Amino acid sequence: MSFTILTDSSSNLPEHLIDTYDLKVMPLEFMVEGQIYHSYLKGSVTDLKKFYGMMREGKIITTSLPPLEVVDAIIREEFEAGNDVLYLGFDSAISGTYDNCASYLERVRDEEYPNCKLECVDTKAAALGQGLFVLEAVKVRDQGKSLNETAEWARESVQTFAHWFTVEDLSYLQRGGRLSKGAAFAGSILNIKPVMHVDEEGKLVPIDKIRGRKKSLTTLYDKFAERASEPKDGQLVCISHGDCPDDAEFLRALIADNFGVRDFVINDLDPVIGAHTGPGCVALFFITDQPR
Repeated sequence: MSFTILTDSSSNLPEHLIDTYDLKVMPLEFMVEGQIYHSYLKGSVTDLKKFYGMMREGKIITTSLPPLEVVDAIIREEFEAGNDVLYLGFDSAISGTYDNCASYLERVRDEEYPNCKLECVDTKAAALGQGLFVLEAVKVRDQGKSLNETAEWARESVQTFAHWFTVEDLSYLQRGGRLSKGAAFAGSILNIKPVMHVDEEGKLVPIDKIRGRKKSLTTLYDKFAERASEPKDGQLVCISHGDCPDDAEFLRALIADNFGVRDFVINDLDPVIGAHTGPGCVALFFITDQPR
């Protein structure tokens, strides 16, 4: 391995993949009734059933960036070991994580480890969309590409990672300022399930207003059918969900049965993102050769 790939917990990757590729992960934090939790701690599994249960009970959950003392410890360990680092960070259009962490990492490198190389890339991605980005970067690295070459690939590839998602309960988007209170109320009455995506700038954009849960899920499938790069059956496809594994499986089966896709990563949504999308969110991520 020629360099370390560093990301943050919003990448939503399961621990077995983190371990397989020796990825380093900076944990964002979330707070419930004054108690602070890390969204990722190596070797420690967050009880996501309990987390989403608390959301359904109406508990207010707030989120924050990775603590700088943790960021500091991770980057110093890598630089002290003589490792160069590629940081692939959480979409800067929806979080301050990338800007804060990248500037801190660069300051530590410039002031104390000038002989180490560091490249930082804003993935404009979130959840397993960011995770998919990281896994594709691993492939590039493991083909023997240098840090600079892999960073160049990453910057050139940002727009090829498609993000599409739907939510079950509009109130969580409303609380996070993504939807007006009136629109959330009206949508709930009409059983509206918005289909949204992350655009070229990394912003969350509503695209379709779908009536009914199953139709919203099949609309995600339609987006894959319309926009996924060929050959579709050769892709790695990722699905994140907010404690609704049956809906994630329904979407997986649609894609697998109709396009022969065999390679999936499916995982519960990380609590920091799940706090803003709520239980019942389903998000689909794939590679596209069309505008995001």
